[in-house]
Amino acid sequence: MRQTIDDRHWFTEPCEEGGSAFSFRLGPGGKLHEETTPYQTIAIYDTAFYGTLMVIDGFVMLSARDNFLYHEMMSHPVLFTHPAPRRVLIIGGGDCGTLREVLRHPGVESAVQVEIDERVTRLAEQYFPELCEANHDPRAQFRFTDGIKWVEEAEAGSYDVIIVDSTDPIGPAEGLFQEPFYRACHRALGEDGLLVQQSESPLYHAELMRDMAAAMRAGGFAATHSLYFPQPVYPSGWWSATLAGKHDSLTTFREADVDARPFATRYYNRDIHRGALATPEFMM
Repeated sequence: MRQTIDDRHWFTEPCEEGGSAFSFRLGPGGKLHEETTPYQTIAIYDTAFYGTLMVIDGFVMLSARDNFLYHEMMSHPVLFTHPAPRRVLIIGGGDCGTLREVLRHPGVESAVQVEIDERVTRLAEQYFPELCEANHDPRAQFRFTDGIKWVEEAEAGSYDVIIVDSTDPIGPAEGLFQEPFYRACHRALGEDGLLVQQSESPLYHAELMRDMAAAMRAGGFAATHSLYFPQPVYPSGWWSATLAGKHDSLTTFREADVDARPFATRYYNRDIHRGALATPEFMM
């Protein structure tokens, strides 16, 4: 039986490049909030099965139900790949979920989150308080400014890990996917420095992923490697993050430390990390 989607009861995000769309049945709260900032339009919805939903410029950013997949895979693999990460920079990540995961690592001494739009963070504090549990950790620092400029002006070797938790490569985030930015990241990282960046869907954006890896290498990084993981609320339901390092050591990680980690995770573990490193044949 053919069904139609009633905009009053559903939120739908079309994905033109994939020829598909993903819809959420709204809960009794419907649209909880909407505002236009100097940078973008942010909307918050109550959904029937995915809990609270954040949407920016019509694109789903996260849901209460499945964000742990993304936040854990954006933080723990890169931190356990680095030999001793102490100084972490997060570009974007305004919902603070990645920051929370980073600060679960007791060896991290400082985590600077640079988000261009402060309203993303303030709305996350209001509607996703569980993601903001570490916001008052004394190791956390917030800077609401342009992440590209921040990296360009950073002192050489000032970070061990840079996590680019950005929106899609359009609008304010476009420059985060280009060689000059990666070159600035390379300079800002220490000797064993690692970069990780969300790199879209391997099914829909394979060319973008290849272009990103090429730009990372052109920016000075010796090695790149993508991680693959499920993300139901993003186009195709399959997502990726791409690692870049100054040395060829991206497929080995501190497995014993993963097993002995002093915090709980909902998705990430040693075997998940190993599996995420496997590259599908069509991406070779």
